[in-house]
Amino acid sequence: MGTTATAYLTGFGRYLPGEPVDNDGIAARLGGNDPVTERIRRRVLEANGIRQRHYALDEDGEPTELNEELAVKALRAALDDRGIDASDVRMLACATTMGDVLVPGFASMVHGRLGGGPMQLLSASGVCASGLAALDAAVSKIRLGDHPRAVVVGSELASRSLRQRRFDGIRAGMDSHFLRWMLSDGAGAVVVEFQPHPNRPSLRVDWVRHVSLAHEHDVCMRAGMSGAEPSVGSTWQDLGITDAEAAGMFLLRQDVSMLDELAEAGLQQFEELVDIGLVDVKHLDHVLCHYSTNVFRDLAFDGLRRRIPTLDTDRWFSNLETCGNTGSASIFIALEEAWRTGRFAPGETVLLAVPESGRFSFAFAHLTVVAPPDQQGAPT
Repeated sequence: MGTTATAYLTGFGRYLPGEPVDNDGIAARLGGNDPVTERIRRRVLEANGIRQRHYALDEDGEPTELNEELAVKALRAALDDRGIDASDVRMLACATTMGDVLVPGFASMVHGRLGGGPMQLLSASGVCASGLAALDAAVSKIRLGDHPRAVVVGSELASRSLRQRRFDGIRAGMDSHFLRWMLSDGAGAVVVEFQPHPNRPSLRVDWVRHVSLAHEHDVCMRAGMSGAEPSVGSTWQDLGITDAEAAGMFLLRQDVSMLDELAEAGLQQFEELVDIGLVDVKHLDHVLCHYSTNVFRDLAFDGLRRRIPTLDTDRWFSNLETCGNTGSASIFIALEEAWRTGRFAPGETVLLAVPESGRFSFAFAHLTVVAPPDQQGAPT
């Protein structure tokens, strides 16, 4: 019998626009100095633990780059890290919450700016978990043998939707302002190949799992509709643009009362992976979990300590505090930093975990660090 085809992550890149912005500098970029907004901002910042983030905005709050530009810069960093060109790639999988334009798809726009040759494209929409959905698609095509090499990028440019002009005339409340002080800009990318890097370690992709629980949960994070459930005539496409904006439909809103429920559902999904044997907590060396706030992290840690006392939370890595919450890009930005700073060694295992509040979905990926082929014999 032949060996099972697999896929390896062989190049890593990220791009964070501009200089880091600390908590005292947010209002200067985004606006919002009234007492109510200031009170909400301080409350959110105290809870989320983010100390600095990046915006593709100048000092006057005007955009400096497109989302597709962020994606391409992260992709080029990953390609350079691998030592290859865009012309060597046969598939491009892109994830973002909101692209720069409605049509064409985000991947088409990124490909046009990236260049290279003909390639298969995928635009994965959604929110945070769309990054691993894009990775899943690329890994699957590599394993099928359809392509020898693919690139995956998650990219977000939320700041354009966070500026004060979007909030003028909208009542300041936690549902509309929570994400305003949570989200920021950035992109992260990986190269996926059918074989390991020839002369340095790689990350073998053992499996990717992505599950939606939308059949059991209401909408938690939304934009483009009035209320928590869409109905005929109540979406942004049913109204004029001016009316939709006046109704606050273009704001990203979060039902913060559901976040405890999201944490509980995420823990259950993790436990299921343990129960069916996909995750061995005794041999799990690193966990990179995307969470939007340190409050969410603390809820997860408390639940894990109750249910899996042997799991050492010191194994968890996040750069939320220094890079901010960049949605679909966050998991790749964290992976790039963990890889670049030498946290991983051959033989160790890595779990990527991404909860998505949109309508409750969860994505996981299990990786194993492998030595270069000349140090291990045949690829495993």
